Amino acid sequence: MPDSDDATGEMSDGLQVELFHPESDREPGDTNIQAAGFDVHPVVFPVALVIIALFIAVTVLMGETASSAYTWLFNTIGDTFGWFYLLAVNIFIITLLYFAFSKYGKIKIGGVKAEKEFSDFSWMAMLFSAGMGIGLMFFSVSEPLYYFQNTPSFFGAEAGTGAAASAAMAQTFFHWGFHPWAVYGLVGLGLAFFSFNRGLPLTFRSIFWPLLGERIYGWPGHIIDLVTVFATLFGLSTSLGLGVAQVNTGLSYVGGDMLGAVSVPTGTWPQVALIAGITLIATLSVAAGLDGGVKRLSTLNLYLMFALLGFLLIVGPTVYIFGTWVEGLGAYFGNILALGFFTGTLNEAANGTPTAWTVFYWGWWIAWSPFVGMFIARISKGRSVREFVLGVLFLPSLFSTLWLSVFGGSAMFNSLQGNGQALATYNELGQTVAMFALLEQFPLGVISGLLATVLVITFFVTSSDSGSLVIDHLTSGGKHDVPRTQRIFWALTEGLVASILLIGGGLTALQTAAITTGLPFAFILCLMCYTVYLGLDNEYQILESEEFAETIQDLSDREDVDVVTAGDEMVTDISDPSDDTPTGTD
Repeated sequence: MPDSDDATGEMSDGLQVELFHPESDREPGDTNIQAAGFDVHPVVFPVALVIIALFIAVTVLMGETASSAYTWLFNTIGDTFGWFYLLAVNIFIITLLYFAFSKYGKIKIGGVKAEKEFSDFSWMAMLFSAGMGIGLMFFSVSEPLYYFQNTPSFFGAEAGTGAAASAAMAQTFFHWGFHPWAVYGLVGLGLAFFSFNRGLPLTFRSIFWPLLGERIYGWPGHIIDLVTVFATLFGLSTSLGLGVAQVNTGLSYVGGDMLGAVSVPTGTWPQVALIAGITLIATLSVAAGLDGGVKRLSTLNLYLMFALLGFLLIVGPTVYIFGTWVEGLGAYFGNILALGFFTGTLNEAANGTPTAWTVFYWGWWIAWSPFVGMFIARISKGRSVREFVLGVLFLPSLFSTLWLSVFGGSAMFNSLQGNGQALATYNELGQTVAMFALLEQFPLGVISGLLATVLVITFFVTSSDSGSLVIDHLTSGGKHDVPRTQRIFWALTEGLVASILLIGGGLTALQTAAITTGLPFAFILCLMCYTVYLGLDNEYQILESEEFAETIQDLSDREDVDVVTAGDEMVTDISDPSDDTPTGTD
């Protein structure tokens, strides 16, 4: 007989399968093709490769025509459906809070006795690295500086004043706070629940089981996963290609302007070389797997972030930073509802704030939600719905505001009470050097600038790692574990796509095209609010039923629980001809 704890866990697994999994003969990846070290879905994998190749060819060959078409499409969507983006994300926040604080909050992802796969610290490090890290490095200085000179129309403050600085911090908090994490949290919760609690494939199609049933394994499901692969791969590739510009100009600025001794060339080919180096590191990490590579690198990221954050807190205007944080939070919380619904329709918006910034961000978060949400789902087994929502929605949001206050607040201090050099360099050289120009204004600027560059690189690596694992799940029929060869293949593919588009001049156009996928996904996520509700409500009813209580009591009274092996997991045989227990539904 197994130990009591093991037996309890095995009985829990068996109970989860018996009572909660849908009555279906299908299993994740049961129709896969296994050859040459690959384990791939027979439709999603080849069709995705064809779509990727065609899209790259059209984008590169059409050049400016493609760029103009993508820009027109994005502007049309923003002008026509901007109101819908804003409304949808507010709905996501309300839905998540309802799930967390209602009776469904106590439901555990993975089943009643599911255990956490990762510690709280590792979990936070991984979800933060995948979701926001690189964006905060890029925008934490440049976005507040932009708003300082071009005050968001909602606030109506005079540019270049203290009021403009307060408005700049509140608007930046709004774009990087609760709203984006609500998008990620909704997708992550839906994917985690239907995969771990229902035993369905860890792919986007599984969320629609309550509506589609077995049809998720047919073409409706294939189309959902193909769109997800498209958004994930091109979102990652364009971010990798555009982001190396910050690494390239950062190294050049630190080596040339700050050290005055090292000349680092900038341009397409140096950036392609950087992509190759970053892709190589990402390939080694993703080959090591989720626990051996991604978790360790994400934890390193968080330590480096704390080091850079603590350094600037100490050498920078400490009191001013904390004052900026508190005042910025006040302006943010005081206007969060109005900001969340501000479209600029009744009060004409200046500087294009809602469309050019908020709608742009909301479309980007929604387009990236399958990637970040699926990764969060993969690492969240064993947490209750309430713990999941509070962890994903509040902790990263509050940390983001602190990070933005340290770097954005220091930039405001330099602009209002310092020499204004950070703002001048930003206006002259652009946003890619904004953070390095700021760090130069404080002691040990060269060292902190190099640390910032390393942090940008490691964030790119973890994003590539996370994306490769997500695409692996999508193209392997939703399996949780895929061959190492397949993980390496997708990591290399991301780097190759980014390099080709960088050389062909199609990266900016493709980034705009990827963001437009946010519109169909916004409709899908609204529907997801309902399907996740159906799933949670079904599980709650079974957990609270008399039949469930009788089954638990019956199991605890038995002395001859038969543990059998079913596939890759241990399952307890709790069947008994005399039992009249509920079976899986949904």
